[in-house]
Amino acid sequence: MATAKQQARARRRAARRAIAATRDLHADGEAIATHLAALFDALAIGPGDDVTAYEPLPIEPDIEPVCRALAARGARVLVPITLPSYDLDWADLADPERTPLGLDAVATCPVLLIPGLSVDQAGTRLGQAGGCYDRTLPRAHPEAPIVTVLHPGELLDACLPSDSWDAPVDAVVTADGLTWLRGTPPLRRTSPASA
Repeated sequence: MATAKQQARARRRAARRAIAATRDLHADGEAIATHLAALFDALAIGPGDDVTAYEPLPIEPDIEPVCRALAARGARVLVPITLPSYDLDWADLADPERTPLGLDAVATCPVLLIPGLSVDQAGTRLGQAGGCYDRTLPRAHPEAPIVTVLHPGELLDACLPSDSWDAPVDAVVTADGLTWLRGTPPLRRTSPASA
């Protein structure tokens, strides 16, 4: 018998397929980049900074415009390498060899952009299964905002099932805007790299 989380994941995957079929994913990606610009400004993202992102599946939100915007600021975009243990190593998106940078590469990121299927109002994130990000997020600087990139309609009012090891996220960004769920938006750089 499927667990509550497995059932929720199956429902959210079906919902994502339906949502993605009705969206202009390229236009949504440009809107997401626009919504994140103020956060990147507040955190003074620029040369020497690393920010996590990911290479989206065809029905995931398009974050290529976000990655372009980060590169234009001089930041390095880190993308995950899934290990056999389901932990995540990281590589520079601009590196065609995808040279691993180590599991702790996220420790100095001033902001982390991560995928998910849905997030609820408490910041509970439903991922694709495997616990990759649950292993990774504890390595992030405690003041670095964790932002899940979703389609409109994937930030839910209903509570998602969670386990004790699930790491909550701080905010959600969609083509409709950036929504803070935990804490407050950063007003200035918290300097994770210097902590």
